Amino acid sequence: MPRVDWKARVVMDPEVHHGDPCIKGTRVPVSIIVGSIADGMGLEEVRAAYPQLSVEDIRAALAYAAEVLQREVIIPLAG
Repeated sequence: MPRVDWKARVVMDPEVHHGDPCIKGTRVPVSIIVGSIADGMGLEEVRAAYPQLSVEDIRAALAYAAEVLQREVIIPLAG
């Protein structure tokens, strides 16, 4: 299955959630979607919690997060 093109579905508008990346036409931030999946929710559970989202919207959020992480430099902190 090819990766969804997130650019058509993820937008950053300074008037919506302080410019955080959200799914186009909604106020649902990408971070909420990714966090929900990280917490163990399945795609259908995310859709039930946010019925305005499609499976493609959720896949776009994940694709966006994956691309951001490819560009991010992560430096582990000594603990």
